[in-house]
Amino acid sequence: MSDPTEPCHDIAHLGHVEMLTDRFEESLDFFTRVYGLKLSAIAGESAYLRAWDDYEFHSLKLTRAETTGVAHIGYRAASPAALARRVAAIEASGYKTHGWQDGDPGHGRAFRFEDPFGHVFEIYYDTVWWQPQEEAERAVLKNTASAFSGAAPRRLDHLNLLASDVTEFRRFMETCLGSRVTEYIQLDNGRLGGCWFTVNNKTYDLACTEEHGGGHARLHHVTYATDQREDILRAADIFLQNGVHIETGPHKHAVQGTFFLYVWEPAGNRVELANSGARLILAPDWQPVCWTEADRRKGQAWGLKTIESFHTHGTPPVKSREET
Repeated sequence: MSDPTEPCHDIAHLGHVEMLTDRFEESLDFFTRVYGLKLSAIAGESAYLRAWDDYEFHSLKLTRAETTGVAHIGYRAASPAALARRVAAIEASGYKTHGWQDGDPGHGRAFRFEDPFGHVFEIYYDTVWWQPQEEAERAVLKNTASAFSGAAPRRLDHLNLLASDVTEFRRFMETCLGSRVTEYIQLDNGRLGGCWFTVNNKTYDLACTEEHGGGHARLHHVTYATDQREDILRAADIFLQNGVHIETGPHKHAVQGTFFLYVWEPAGNRVELANSGARLILAPDWQPVCWTEADRRKGQAWGLKTIESFHTHGTPPVKSREET
């Protein structure tokens, strides 16, 4: 891996993810009643959802479709000038662009572009801050965005995409978003098995791991963060009570040290609850942490082995390779 570059800071943070579902009503019920997100609005074929401390109108756009997976990923720029700089860099990069798009209910116009593997990204600046519509939604503590209850997640944390060439995806993220790599997996064959990226002081807001299922533009998972590990343990009981498929966890990742729980929502999209404690990347000269194949064969931090579906299941499914 090369030496760290000057942090860019043109991008403020991961803003939202648009997830596709072919079981819209069941998925919406899962995300609101079971997973604990709040419904901001329904418009057309999409529901706009947020966690209790997401300050923007939505962090998850759930869209009715004939398939599953991710439709687009939205990042908020740090300023209008920063947005213009990123657009100029993207247009000069040679990556596929979709140009300016009218905004969703939650944000203004956005510039869309595409990675070499078919994932669509957008960058925007103008946004709609969440405003409670009813007194019951209003937070008693003025420094939180809205009221909360139970084990509901606090905010959007990250997502993981799949790509056949992680090195090429890394070039895309560094070129288009100014992202930094914080940790990575180096395979014995010289290829990158995974990279974890950040645009700010979070340890990561997006991960890319190698596609093993032969798919295109696939999603591995979307993750929301909890306040504490105990929230995840309670959520496991809630998922069990509601018949949700628990894929793996609760446990602690070796890479990034995140406490995790993975489940599949009704349409088959993998979603995670995670807690990384107070870990931040504050060092401007952070050296990316390398994990080898030998490291990964040890399993997760406390010895849990990675299950086969974690390497093969993504959305949309590849019929010949996916479990049924």
